[in-house]
Amino acid sequence: MSENAQPQRSAEDRAALVAVTVFPALIIIATIFAFAFPNVASNVSPHVSIMLGIIMFGMGLTLTIPDFKLVFTRPLPILLGVVAQYVIMPGIAVVLTKVLNLPDAVAVGVILVGCAPGGTSSNVISYLAKADVALSVTMTSISTLIAPIMTPLLVSWLAGTYMDIDGGAMAWSIVQTVLIPVIAGLVLRLLIPTVIDRILPVLPWISTFGICAVVIGVVPGSAGALKTAGATIFAAVILHNLFGYLLGYWAAKLFRFDNRVARTVSSEVGMQNSGLAATLSKTYFTPETALPAVIFSVWHNLSGAFLSMFYRRSAEKEPIAKEPAA
Repeated sequence: MSENAQPQRSAEDRAALVAVTVFPALIIIATIFAFAFPNVASNVSPHVSIMLGIIMFGMGLTLTIPDFKLVFTRPLPILLGVVAQYVIMPGIAVVLTKVLNLPDAVAVGVILVGCAPGGTSSNVISYLAKADVALSVTMTSISTLIAPIMTPLLVSWLAGTYMDIDGGAMAWSIVQTVLIPVIAGLVLRLLIPTVIDRILPVLPWISTFGICAVVIGVVPGSAGALKTAGATIFAAVILHNLFGYLLGYWAAKLFRFDNRVARTVSSEVGMQNSGLAATLSKTYFTPETALPAVIFSVWHNLSGAFLSMFYRRSAEKEPIAKEPAA
């Protein structure tokens, strides 16, 4: 990135920091609103896929071709992060559904969250944690781009015993709501970079309010499930997220990567694209199935904020390391 672009990037970082700080509160407000006024909230339900598409388009606008250069210059940490994303989180999800004896609909929701790609919030958390932001962005991008293959495949395999799953339809849905918008955003960034650079600070807020709209659209009808299995669902979501952080970190250490990469993989693995999971739940399953994704949207941002503070303090005690070649 050029020196001239740095002030704009700083503005984007500041906007992202504010957005991720207030994001949990906004999600809580959106959830309460949807439970209190289900008839009003249900009007948003038909537009959930469009909202997710807008969020993914915004993600595409933040990407540049150099973001993908790391795939060739540092392939091993990228490979580890993406493989860990689609092995650790689905694996934890399956174990939790068995140990906690979750109802079928909720079990599918937990597995769906586990099989989703990395969430864009992980990029901000990596920045706050003094991890490798470029590496985090690339991991999120790659896991998102292969989501049309990996997510339906894993969900069909791991959750097929709970419900009938149309993996082909789910794959096409992810292509429409994730892959095409991300690529469209990337192309637009290439065509009019100066214009897009000016609006970058606004994009975190578009994502924030977009996720709030998705939550409002998927919550109606699920109040009963939350009352009957609320504590268990919260336990599943919290454990899923925390074990993701822990196992992601130690997966990186197992392969002898440094602490900076380990912090990056940790946040990348533990934070999921819960908006996608919620949208797929609403489209293909029941309102109960969406509950884990809705709760995850709130929790992983809260836990991520605390994780970033912990990692940041740890990083400040480490000797200054040479920046890896980009």
